[in-house]
Amino acid sequence: MWNTYSLHHTSSGNILQSKPVVQNEQPKTFGMTSAISLAGPKPFDIQKTTELEETLKAHGCFESDDEMKHRLEVLSKLNDLVKDWIRDLSENVKKLPASVVENVGGKIHTFGSYRLGVHNKGADIDALCIAPRHMDRSDYFTSFFELLKEQSEVTELRAVEEAFVPVIKMKFSCIEIDMLFARLALKEIPEDLDLRDDNLLKNLDPKCVRSLNGCRVTDEILRLVPNKETFRLALRAIKLWAKRQGIYSNVLGYLGGVSWAMLVARTCQLYPNAVAATLVHKFFLVFSKWEWPQPILLKQPDNTDLGFPVWDPRVNPSDRSHVMPIITPAYPQQNSTFNVTISTRTVMQEAFRNALALTEDIMIGRPGITWENLFEPSSFFFKYRHFVVLLASALTQDNLLEWVGLVESKIRILIQTLDKNSLIKLAHISPEQFEPLESEKDSVTTIWFIGLEFEKTENLSIDLTFDIQNFIELVHMSAVQQQKFKEGMKIDAKHVRRKELVKYLPMSVLQRHKKLAVSSSTSLNSSTGDIHHSQSATTLPSGTPPGGDAKIRKRSSDASLPTLTTKRERNDSASNDVFVTPNSSESQPMANGTDHQSERV
Repeated sequence: MWNTYSLHHTSSGNILQSKPVVQNEQPKTFGMTSAISLAGPKPFDIQKTTELEETLKAHGCFESDDEMKHRLEVLSKLNDLVKDWIRDLSENVKKLPASVVENVGGKIHTFGSYRLGVHNKGADIDALCIAPRHMDRSDYFTSFFELLKEQSEVTELRAVEEAFVPVIKMKFSCIEIDMLFARLALKEIPEDLDLRDDNLLKNLDPKCVRSLNGCRVTDEILRLVPNKETFRLALRAIKLWAKRQGIYSNVLGYLGGVSWAMLVARTCQLYPNAVAATLVHKFFLVFSKWEWPQPILLKQPDNTDLGFPVWDPRVNPSDRSHVMPIITPAYPQQNSTFNVTISTRTVMQEAFRNALALTEDIMIGRPGITWENLFEPSSFFFKYRHFVVLLASALTQDNLLEWVGLVESKIRILIQTLDKNSLIKLAHISPEQFEPLESEKDSVTTIWFIGLEFEKTENLSIDLTFDIQNFIELVHMSAVQQQKFKEGMKIDAKHVRRKELVKYLPMSVLQRHKKLAVSSSTSLNSSTGDIHHSQSATTLPSGTPPGGDAKIRKRSSDASLPTLTTKRERNDSASNDVFVTPNSSESQPMANGTDHQSERV
């Protein structure tokens, strides 16, 4: 017989008490393998979990009861709108009999962070509009879109019909909502519809399947974790950490919410009786050692075969190129990290190693190291000496919003191109967007920064003009093909040394990053440094591959530059002679051509 501990939470997540629970001698196996450890928490672990929760509260990771009530009211109104729209269209446009119209149904189903129960204050809601078989996607993006326009509570309404997963974006009573659409092959939609039923996917088009996948994956993740409450608290911590580190962005090649959730869920499966503080530490232990591209799987893939493509590198050659596969647990199984590049994976791996050193110290109670140290932001602008600055401009704020979305969706392609350059060690894109210090009279601009680290090569000479120009033309061509290009939309790319960042960033931002760089260095230098003692005591199960050295890797700050030529002497402290080649930053869009890069944003 063995004991674990059941932690009881209030609705806000507070731990009320812990008590031993006697389990059967043969424990349940969660996931693909047996657990690494079945140990329950010690009093110190529970104390650290309480401290973790208090820290998360201080960072606004929990909603108040009033805010939660407001969200429920908004979803109720939206659900009523969907039902009324389906009923009205069924009767007046589709001309269905009154008896059918009365029972036709329709509903809103949430997914993502809200469905998982880990949304922060002010977070958006991912929702799915589920409609019966006689409703078309074109109806959703026309008549329902017009119905939303008429609602006084709806602002910032826009439709992205041509996206990989078509979506309507809006603010409803000040809450951001991303709403997908799926038409099921059913005559009517019952209230108790279970979306986990694979048979619902029969005879659906791929866009409907992709729209349904968010709900199906979220529900399956919750089903596959041993303890939902500890999972949620640990996931809140990991999400906050990832955002503060600048590695929370699916579109830019990092991980999005569902991918972080699956990594935390896998950690929960490996340590099913651990409390949240222990899970956060073990999370960094497991994934700082993981041998990518070995995939992360929460369960054995289903044998369902309805004709939809599934992730399988044995069958699909393109799947073999994925560098950090995390596979969704619902059919059809997909890689949720399709956008990850070599560079973005490297950035995340270093973040895992640094966080492991910090959490190791937190969990042994080292003086001066707290959860606040884990959640310190990244000192991005003091990691590199050279940067590529990307500037996207448009004539109006509305045009810029659309233009920025398109440019951002392509930046990972530029990162992939830079990864292929043998002289570039790392291309680190920061998700944070900035406005220029001085706004131009007839345009508005958004800025991104890519930190560059180059291989230490004597007499290094690099010219990235061709790569940058190809990227600019790719974005323009995509805008034309999608009929999104408008007069005044342009992209510029410049090389900037660290000392020249003052031309683009407020001094307060640079001072904060400098202070963070010093603080982070102090925290890491005072940490254990050598964390092999904890790792060697843990044996990962079959299917959980060990990694390499988990010591903190000191990253060289030497870097070079884009669209220019640099000479470097053997002595790293020597100054570089920089010669910038001109950019054709205002090249006209091409009317013809094809973007061969597959978009899965």
